[in-house]
Amino acid sequence: MSKQLPVPVAPDDGFGQKPGRRGAVRYLQNEAAPCAARMMLGYALRLRREAIGLSAYEAAKLLGGSPSKVSRIESGTFAPRQRDLPRFFLMYGITDPEEQERLRELLKAAHEIAWWKPWSAVAPTYLLAAVSFEDMAIGVRSYDSIYLHGLLQTPEYARALIKRGRGSAKAHDELAEFRAQRKERFTAAPDKKLLCIVDEATLGRAVGSPAIMRGQLEHLIELTSHPHISLRLAPLYDYRVHVELGSATIFDFAGRLPPITFAEGYDGGLVIEDEQMVDRRVKAFDALAANSLAPHAMRRRLKDMLASNRY
Repeated sequence: MSKQLPVPVAPDDGFGQKPGRRGAVRYLQNEAAPCAARMMLGYALRLRREAIGLSAYEAAKLLGGSPSKVSRIESGTFAPRQRDLPRFFLMYGITDPEEQERLRELLKAAHEIAWWKPWSAVAPTYLLAAVSFEDMAIGVRSYDSIYLHGLLQTPEYARALIKRGRGSAKAHDELAEFRAQRKERFTAAPDKKLLCIVDEATLGRAVGSPAIMRGQLEHLIELTSHPHISLRLAPLYDYRVHVELGSATIFDFAGRLPPITFAEGYDGGLVIEDEQMVDRRVKAFDALAANSLAPHAMRRRLKDMLASNRY
């Protein structure tokens, strides 16, 4: 189930679109996971339509469909058929061969079976949505106030968390395998960057066993030197560190799609596309990162934690 949450309504621009607003705020539970490739394709087509001053209603008439079909394509809810794409090229004057090929590649990706499909029976659909964004994003920024981000977890830490959840032992094994595949795919991609702010309170929250926590701290120390992962530590007892942002992951798509914010909850996930809401979270994240410990200082703090024999 997906719940549409209210956002401030801006005046209509005359073409059925709201300036300063790209989409809704959606709370995902068990509906089909959004696909980033569909969203990118829809966003590119919308930009072309708006560039020539064509309304969604006018585009629908030329396409021989309904305005709702155009809206669903542009929002990424629905991917056009292969035979529809040349009609969009003609309607929107897309004549550049490179741009046409880029849109064909996005359409192909939108119709492909996702790599995580084998785990769709055990992984929550809202988590699959986040993984879809993660796959297509160039940069990921994340802060979690409860547990470590999945891409930072050791296999032992991840498995200990997974065992706390619902499902059978077999489902837990499959989720652990899914988590490992997700991490392997992200770290193997040469063009991806991850910036994570780790909350010091998270490291004081015991998971699994003392051995698991020590292994996790040692792993974080190693990651402070990782070429594609940047870490910051939000320390306790520092009046400059404001964590009102709450758990949030920001996906950056290098202009192929505006940034999207995702926040995972206990039994669902919040997907935020509204530009103003995303921008506020980006600014809050950047301020938190600026006041958090840099990698070298974080490394010293983590070594102190290990030396204290807390675990």
